[in-house]
Formats: sequence, structure tokens, C-alpha cells
Amino acid sequence: MKVTARTVGLRRARGLAPREVINIAKEHKVNEQIRVRQVRLIDDEGGQVGIIDTREAIAMARQKNLDLVMVGPTAVPPVCKLMDYGRFRYEQQQNEKENRKRARAQEVKSIKFRVKIDDNDFTTKTNHVRRFLEEGHKVKVTIMFRGRERTHPELGEKILHRVADTLADIGTPESNPSMMGMDMNMIMAPKPGVVKKSEKRPDDQLDQQPPAASA
Repeated sequence: MKVTARTVGLRRARGLAPREVINIAKEHKVNEQIRVRQVRLIDDEGGQVGIIDTREAIAMARQKNLDLVMVGPTAVPPVCKLMDYGRFRYEQQQNEKENRKRARAQEVKSIKFRVKIDDNDFTTKTNHVRRFLEEGHKVKVTIMFRGRERTHPELGEKILHRVADTLADIGTPESNPSMMGMDMNMIMAPKPGVVKKSEKRPDDQLDQQPPAASA
């Protein structure tokens, strides 16, 4: 992959290291990497410039301290746009990061109970389920059967209904308990409007305090 000295110089001036230039270039053809004779150009404000010589388009990008980026490689001629590609990629990466965060926030957590569970262990595990629901996660509550316990599925159902009743203020079962192999499962989902703990700001309490009286 060819990266020109001028491109590296521009990236350094914008605070990007040469390695970042190479990573950026993997996504789109930029500036001198565009080897076709003509392109259909879109300016930095989204206006249609039309079909022009690629050298002329690169010169226009240089005049505005921008990049010529190929955004429609399959068109004839290819479509290119004037933009600050470093800034574009940074914003794109930030959006991808936020999407990954949202995906993690929506993952299904898992908590396992035994049929013969004492009250203290039940309370501890149910509190874990509550915490996950408060954070916006769905939770798979699993009852693990041993040996002959499997012949008494009503014992597992009783525990799952107890979990659902205990957490009725914050969560609700998505479906009835169901057996899978040696386990019985139930998915708990947070109720709409539940405030995620992660979204609470440290200064929330300060916001709730009355303003100081003026002198």
C-alpha cells in the first residue's frame, strides 16, 4: 500500500501518526491512491461538482487542506468526496465504540440456582439478578437439577416464580419456565423505564440540592 510523503506530512500536521495513516487507507482510497483518470466529485459541503480530472480534484483538496476520498468505487466514473478523512475516521470509530457499548449493555447475564437453596443464598443470588436488571441487562435464571430432582420440575418452577415475585418491581419474565436438558430456564427482562445505574451521574445529588442563598 502506497502512502505518499505529502499525505504523511498532512497527517502529522493534524496530529496523526504515520501508522494511523496506513490504517485509515485500508478503508478507502485516498488522494494519490486513487489511480483512475476521472472522478465524479462531491465537494465538502455535499454539492455536486461533476466529472473532472482526478489530478484537478486532488488539487482542489490540497487547496482546502482536505482529502480526496473515493466513496463510490463501483460507479463509472468512481464517486469521490472532499473531506477531512482523519476526522471522518475518528468519528466513525467513536460511533462503532458506542455501538459496541450498547451491544454489551444488552447482553444476557446468567445466574444459577440449586433446587435445594437456602434463604441466604437465594437472597444473594436474587440481588445479583436485581443489579443486572438495574443495569439494563436481561438475565437468564437457571435452576440446576441433580439426579432424581429432575423428576420434580415443580420445585424448579416454584423457585423461578419466587424470583419473579421478588423482582416484580424491576423485572418481568419474558416467558414461562422451560426445561433444557438438566436445567430449567427463565429469562427476566428489565421493566421499561428502569434507570440504569451506569447512567447516574456522580453530581446527581448536587443537582438535587437547593441553590445557595445569595448574600
